[in-house]
Amino acid sequence: MFSEIAGAILNFNNMLLGLVGLVTFATVLTLASPLMNRSNLEGRLKSVANRREELRRRSREALAQKGGATAATLRHTDAGLYKTIVDRLQLSRLLEDTAVVEKLAQAGFRGPRPVTTFYFFRFITPFVFAAVAAVYLFLINGFHLPVMSRICICIGGLTLGYYAPNVYISNMASRRRESIVAGFPDSLDLLLICVESGMSIEAALQKVSQEIGGASIELAEELSLLVAELSYLPDRRLAYDGLARRTNNPGVKSVATAMIQAERYGTPLGAALRVMAKENRELRLAAAEKKAAALPAQLTVPMILFFLPVLFVVILGPAIIKVQDILGHKHG
Repeated sequence: MFSEIAGAILNFNNMLLGLVGLVTFATVLTLASPLMNRSNLEGRLKSVANRREELRRRSREALAQKGGATAATLRHTDAGLYKTIVDRLQLSRLLEDTAVVEKLAQAGFRGPRPVTTFYFFRFITPFVFAAVAAVYLFLINGFHLPVMSRICICIGGLTLGYYAPNVYISNMASRRRESIVAGFPDSLDLLLICVESGMSIEAALQKVSQEIGGASIELAEELSLLVAELSYLPDRRLAYDGLARRTNNPGVKSVATAMIQAERYGTPLGAALRVMAKENRELRLAAAEKKAAALPAQLTVPMILFFLPVLFVVILGPAIIKVQDILGHKHG
């Protein structure tokens, strides 16, 4: 039975049909994705509101403890199947990663539940990858490889599965960072206008987060979270440092440092924002120029594979047809 399934899968016509179907599905999905893409700004801002409520509760708890009252912790807790498995197997100690909270925050995941989910999938994905590789190599198609080579490939799948969650989180953080960087210079311009009009920094950030949501939901979420942390954290510097860590971008870090210095030493915030906005626009322009400079080298292989064969067919096709007609008339 497995040989029949393997033969059907490895049949050239079936493979070609599957490839055409996959390309067609990808094309339809690409064309329909703008219609199906719904803005989840409201959900993001709701999560930020929950974070603000959590900070408010922590502040009240700290005041109560200072006053001598005793209260239970009000931090969000995690419960469920993932939490049970992680606690029983002690995966947080076995697969300990000191930077996991910061990495998840950069990818947009906050709270204890994403940490538990990360450790669970870091434990389970190596076995899943190795099992898939073993089933394919030993039961479906071994490509006439020796047994030791198949075992090595399974071990490679085990290693790949261990690093797969990190790769996924890194990709999510990179996409989120690109979205934030793309809208950050415009948000600084809006923030400068709001500050120079007489608004406080909290009100200005809240207003900018509402206006910038259409361009970058991630940036609107970060600015709203910054407003919440400025209101309830004991030190305002912690809020700016948290923004710099979550974004992990030099431009945002420089702006956070400038705002910390402006509040500490009383320097005009408008002048600092004007300079930072100009520098971030220059950084965005430099990144665009770098991508444009790398574009010709990236297009070389697609042009060789897709454009040149078509060009040869268009140029040489009529000449070949004409030669065949002439030869046919001569033999006739």
